[in-house]
Amino acid sequence: MKISIKNTAGQPQGELEVKFALIENGKGTQAVHDAVTAYRAAQRSGTACTKTVGEVAGTNKKPWRQKGTGRARAGSFRSPLWVGGGVVFGPRPRDFSKKVSKKTRSLALRKALSERLQAGDVVVLDDLKLASPKTKEFVKVINALELKGTTLVVCNGDDQNLALASRNVENVVVTTGDSLNTYDVLRSDKLVFTKSAFEKIEARLTKE
Repeated sequence: MKISIKNTAGQPQGELEVKFALIENGKGTQAVHDAVTAYRAAQRSGTACTKTVGEVAGTNKKPWRQKGTGRARAGSFRSPLWVGGGVVFGPRPRDFSKKVSKKTRSLALRKALSERLQAGDVVVLDDLKLASPKTKEFVKVINALELKGTTLVVCNGDDQNLALASRNVENVVVTTGDSLNTYDVLRSDKLVFTKSAFEKIEARLTKE
């Protein structure tokens, strides 16, 4: 499959041959599900915590004697039935992360990219260098490419000007070829790659 290369003004600059094999059938659907589930689970902090009866402040002294007061028997100020008492079966710190094999992650990314390429949602630029970290320069590029909705920009490495210019633009996320994952590919309406970043992704997907 070939995709056209554009410059920042939206003008054609040739074509690029996709080197990795596209997935056209139902293969990889489960891998995509597993990769996205694992990614979203890893975003959970898992820090919710409540105190048990043994952890709340209080004394072991019996509030009042067992019989003769006319009140219900009680053995502790820290009872879960009391205000300020411990919590029964409350949340505790936990790790929500799930393990996904390297082959599964690679298959999921290849499946997701294949679908976006076939749908025409991928734009490849010959380069994306901004002269200054001004938002209006970045917005000018977005308008020239006629990008609508959410956009993911994938560059080859950390670009300070690009990061500063894009951070204030709504519905635009900038990442690198090394950090790209299946969830990022699926969540945006359009994917914008620099030529070098796309080649880096191809190298990741064609590596034995």
